[in-house]
Amino acid sequence: MIKLLKNLSFYKWSVAAVVLLVFIQTLADLFLPTLMADIIDNGVVTGDTSYIWKIGAVMLAISAFGVIASILASFYSAKAAMGLGRDLRRNVFNHVGTFTLQEFDEVGTASLITRTTNDITQVQQVVIMMLRMLISAPIMLAGGVIMAVSKDAQLSLVVVAAMPFLIGSILLILKKGMPLFQAVQQRLDRLNLVLRENLTGIRVIRAFNREAEEKKRMTKANRDLTDVSIQVNKVMAFMMPVMMLVMNLTVVAIIWFGGLRIDSGAMQIGDLMAFIQYVMQIMFALVMASMMFIMVPRAAVSARRINEVLGMQPTLQDDGTEKADREPGTLEFENVTFSYPGAEKPALSGISFAAKTGEITAIIGGTGAGKSTLVHLIPRFYDIASGTIRVNGVDIRHLPQEELRSKMGFVPQKTTLFSGTITDNIRFGKQDATQEEIEHAARIAQAEEFILHLKNGYESEVEQGGSNLSGGQKQRLSIARALIRKPDLYIFDDSFSALDFKTDARLRSALKKETKEATMLIVAQRVRTVVDADRIIVLEEGRIAGIGTHEELLRTNDVYREIVLSQLTEEEIA
Repeated sequence: MIKLLKNLSFYKWSVAAVVLLVFIQTLADLFLPTLMADIIDNGVVTGDTSYIWKIGAVMLAISAFGVIASILASFYSAKAAMGLGRDLRRNVFNHVGTFTLQEFDEVGTASLITRTTNDITQVQQVVIMMLRMLISAPIMLAGGVIMAVSKDAQLSLVVVAAMPFLIGSILLILKKGMPLFQAVQQRLDRLNLVLRENLTGIRVIRAFNREAEEKKRMTKANRDLTDVSIQVNKVMAFMMPVMMLVMNLTVVAIIWFGGLRIDSGAMQIGDLMAFIQYVMQIMFALVMASMMFIMVPRAAVSARRINEVLGMQPTLQDDGTEKADREPGTLEFENVTFSYPGAEKPALSGISFAAKTGEITAIIGGTGAGKSTLVHLIPRFYDIASGTIRVNGVDIRHLPQEELRSKMGFVPQKTTLFSGTITDNIRFGKQDATQEEIEHAARIAQAEEFILHLKNGYESEVEQGGSNLSGGQKQRLSIARALIRKPDLYIFDDSFSALDFKTDARLRSALKKETKEATMLIVAQRVRTVVDADRIIVLEEGRIAGIGTHEELLRTNDVYREIVLSQLTEEEIA
């Protein structure tokens, strides 16, 4: 928590203003009971109406001054707290942007969303309270004690006797509640995970008639969060009644003993009234402190979760400043081995091949052979265990990640589009692209035809995730987004799977002409997509089972022949 609060240094003037204003407000609150005692003793008892009006006017002025100070303190505390929240969200977002897929897998998307939203909100709320209460509570407590003792030192012993009961009750309740705060955030993570899976996977859920089961899963996650939240509130619900009980019993005792002191002439009525007010302020200061004790532990849990994200160092670090321009358009794997964290065996072993400018290299293999894993290593989404990957003649570990990825046009297996227009989505690949470049890329990607049939053409809106487009249309837009970069290396990770054979053939023909000065790497399930490649790499269980052209592999490689026979008839093969 303290680590995050150091970020408030950027708002030091706002914090300083809050300190000053809260100090002024607290002094005003402490001064009012003394003026009230003065009115009672010297105005009400004596019947001096003019004195009542005079001191009453002073009390109104001091109250107004305190109200203004309170409003301004609230404004500046909110400004500092909201600014801190904004900065934390920006820092977390920017830092998460540097994560590899390994860190995303470790923390989880649902948890990252919770930490960026709910956890930071918890910290914001506590900072607002801290800026106000952490300053005013000690001043009010100390000031109230001093003023109460000044009115009657002996009667103050009643307050001293009540303090241990109040403080002990608060500490006991907090000890019971602290472990539950962590559980609340964990259950909230789980609820977000289930909700996210249901919303993003709604088509699959409906296709398999799993609505009832998913409702049960959501109900369970919701109930778990509700149950632990109720437990927290049950524990915390004891705090206010206990404090009110102690406060009221203390006031009763003060009135009892104060009445005896007034009867003996050792104390005036006004002083007793002021004394009660000061005791209430002392108790209120403790109530504010207890509220902090309620909020701070939960915020501390949230702060720890935020710090966990900010403290995570990406496993991939830029350790060089070389330029990938020695051999433009080349890709080379040299004895590359890679394992996922915690895996029993490597996902890829001893992978070696080379692709040159103007060539098409295709990768084919069964499910789980390691095709997507291989292409994810090229942009350094993961780091290899051993071996070397070179892009344009340079080891990718010696290249800045931005430099490396600027040389690539990557089309992932799972198509991702963003809300906005079709133009925005294609221009995502090149921010300064002209309309002519956008239309050219769409034409090569075989997307122009369906775009022009849309009501607003290139300015048609794409809904979140491209939900208003078909799978083939989304794939073609993703390909156009990669083409517009004109990179040295194109990577297509099973990016033609949703296209019909006619569109697939036209697209590959157009790509061959467009990418003469670049290297193309295609991952595919279809044999038809790879038959014309200059080089076909056959993967089986993370190893290369064969490399060659379609004709060569058909003659010499059993694994490739089996894949071909599973998709094509003898007549088509011939």
